[in-house]
Amino acid sequence: MPPPPATPTEAELLAFARRTAQDTALIASLPLDPEGRTWIRLDGPGGSEAWLIGWPPGTGTGWHDHGGSHGAFATAAGVLREDSLAARLPTEGWKTLELAEGVDRSRQLGPGRSRAFGPHHVHEVRNESASEHAVSVHAYFPPLPLIRRYSRTGAVLRVEQVERPEDWQ
Repeated sequence: MPPPPATPTEAELLAFARRTAQDTALIASLPLDPEGRTWIRLDGPGGSEAWLIGWPPGTGTGWHDHGGSHGAFATAAGVLREDSLAARLPTEGWKTLELAEGVDRSRQLGPGRSRAFGPHHVHEVRNESASEHAVSVHAYFPPLPLIRRYSRTGAVLRVEQVERPEDWQ
């Protein structure tokens, strides 16, 4: 019996996202909507889930996690801002948490910039431009089992919704 296929590492997901973000023909094939995000599902490495996403000016994800999947993303066009938490949050058993001081991180990712993250990553990503679309490539493994959406008021993070794959596919 052949060995099971190796699961992709964060580094492999990151390499895929970077390589795919440089595929100008693929990036140009993404239909861009002036009001809402658009996306194309891609075949990621080793059975991972991958997406090419278009971000109109002023759009974003809101605070969320990836249901225990690790992942990576790379910006192909425009500039995205990622705000994240440098804290390992429990995944179950809570509705509201008060965050400690100093856990906030923020970065801008322009064309060619990328980022990998582990299974406990909580962040929000947005296109703050008033006039330019952004385009990015995202990859996750295992394929997203769910996404938890959060609201944030100051230091208080609250679970608002849990989405399953049937909600976004």
